[in-house]
Amino acid sequence: MAQTYEEMDAIAMLKADHRKVEEIFEQFEKATSKAKKQQLAEQACLELKVHTAIEEEIFYPACRGQIEEDLLNEAYVEHDSAKQLINEIEAGGPEEDFYDAKVKVLSEMIEHHVEEEEKRSEGMFSQARAAGLDMDKLADDMRARKATAMEEFQAGKPAETRTMEGDDVASALTDQPLGAPQR
Repeated sequence: MAQTYEEMDAIAMLKADHRKVEEIFEQFEKATSKAKKQQLAEQACLELKVHTAIEEEIFYPACRGQIEEDLLNEAYVEHDSAKQLINEIEAGGPEEDFYDAKVKVLSEMIEHHVEEEEKRSEGMFSQARAAGLDMDKLADDMRARKATAMEEFQAGKPAETRTMEGDDVASALTDQPLGAPQR
């Protein structure tokens, strides 16, 4: 019997999110009406904004100092590149010339990012598990944040980058969950 989202540990939750977004992108590829494409693109963007929030605010800080630093830094930059496209997709619509292309490129970016996180031995998730992180505690924190992030992003909050020119890059370099008191 499959685990429910409430029973999953942190890595199982993140993988479940990955599968959900992959399915949305597959549906987008098959969709023929502009309205359906827009609905699916907006759903994918919402799911990705929430997913990046829980990874960047909870999971990635827990990994800092425990896994390869380059892998973690690349993940933040990959998120930010995706967020830029997400914001453009959300600001546009299927009547625009490059709308489908932007959704396709976002899908490909996410596919690459997921592959790096889920690689069997050297991937981020494998390294995090090998480091002995408390995946159940992380899952509890991520579930709580996911609920609030979903509300924020459904209310129209845009995706915010953390590693681009003018960003507070220190927030991506800390091992403290976002908003946690500094040690």
